[in-house]
Amino acid sequence: MAFALVAEKLFDGERILEDVSLIIDDDGRIASVGKSPQSSATYLQGLLAPGLVDVQVNGGGGVLFNQEPNVAGLRTMGEAHARFGTTAFLPTLITDCLDIMQDAANAVSAALHQQVPGVIGIHFEGPHLSVPKKGTHEQSFIRPLSDEEWQIYAREDLGIKVVTLAPETVPMEDISRLSSMGVRVCLGHSNADGKTVRSALQAGAVGFTHLYNAMSPLHSREPGMVGSALVSDEAWCGIIADGHHVSAEAITLALKVKPRGKLLLVTDAMSLVGSDALSFPLFDRVVTREGDKLTSSTGELAGSHLDMMGAVRNISDWCGLDICESLRMASLYPCQFLGSQGGSIAPGTKANFILLDRNFNVQKTWIGGRQVYGE
Repeated sequence: MAFALVAEKLFDGERILEDVSLIIDDDGRIASVGKSPQSSATYLQGLLAPGLVDVQVNGGGGVLFNQEPNVAGLRTMGEAHARFGTTAFLPTLITDCLDIMQDAANAVSAALHQQVPGVIGIHFEGPHLSVPKKGTHEQSFIRPLSDEEWQIYAREDLGIKVVTLAPETVPMEDISRLSSMGVRVCLGHSNADGKTVRSALQAGAVGFTHLYNAMSPLHSREPGMVGSALVSDEAWCGIIADGHHVSAEAITLALKVKPRGKLLLVTDAMSLVGSDALSFPLFDRVVTREGDKLTSSTGELAGSHLDMMGAVRNISDWCGLDICESLRMASLYPCQFLGSQGGSIAPGTKANFILLDRNFNVQKTWIGGRQVYGE
C-alpha cells in the first residue's frame, strides 16, 4: 500500500536536505522525493538515510550461517542486523565441507524466491584459502577448487555471488572463469606475493576481503597482498572497523591511499550480534565474547561483534570522516562493488532506508517499503 513520509532531515546519498517528503508506491519503491508533503504523511524526527549494505555477514541473532544453513536461519540473521541499519546483506559461509556449501546455496536460493528481507546473494569465504593465513577457518576443510564447487558457483539462482580465495591456491585461468560466470572474486586469507596478486587482479579479481587481516603484509621490497591492495586503484577493499581487527591509523592510511569509493565497511559479524549470548561453538573450538571482542579458544580473533551502524560511527569518530562519507562507505560503495542498485534515496530506487537519531543510532528500518524494525 502506498504511503507518504516527511523527514526532518534526509541524506539522499549525496547531501543532507531538510523537511523532505517521500512517497512510497505499492511495489516498495520510492515514487517521489520533494518538498510538497501530503496531509496524510507521517513525520519522522531525525535523519533518514539509505539502508546499509553488508557484504560479509557470518551470522546474527544467535544464528551462525555455517550451523544453520536454512531459510529460517537467514530470516533470523536479517532481522538481527536490520536493528542496526542493514537492509541488504550477503550471508557469508566460511570454509566448510561440500554438503554445508550445498545446503547454504539451497537456502539462499529459497530465501531469494521467498523474498526474505535483506538477503541479496551469498558470499563463500573459502574453502580455497592459504593454510598459513587461515585465521579461524577450519584447516581440514581447506581444499583446491573441484568440480563440485564449480557446480555451486555456476548456479544462476543465488543472486549476487562473491567468492573469497587465496590466489596462490587457485590457477589464474580459474579466476578468469569465475569472473566470466558473474562471480565477484575477492582475494583474502592469502600469503601471496605482489606478483601473484597483480596476476589475480588482471585475471578478473575485483576486491580484497577484510583489508590487512589474514593477508601477507607490506614490506619495503615486497608489497605483499596488503601493499598490492592499497596501490590498486580499481580494486575494492572491505575493512572491519571494530577496533580489534584494524587500528584507526591503518584505516586512515587506507582512506588516504585508496581512491574515494574503493574502501567499504563490512562487519564480518558472527552469531552473537543481536544476541545476549557470550559464546558459541565453532567446529571443535569455542568462541567467547569479552566486550565487543570475539576470541577463539585457540587464541585468534574469530569474526567480529560489530554491526554496520557501529562501523559507521567508529570510522567517523576515529578517522574524522564526515558522517555522509561514512554512510556512503556502508551503503553506496558496497552497492558499487556488488554492481547493484542502492545507496541513495531517489525516485525509482527500492525503498530501503533507516531513521537515525542525533547520536546516529538506528530508530527504524524499512526494506522494500516495509518497516521491519522500530515502533
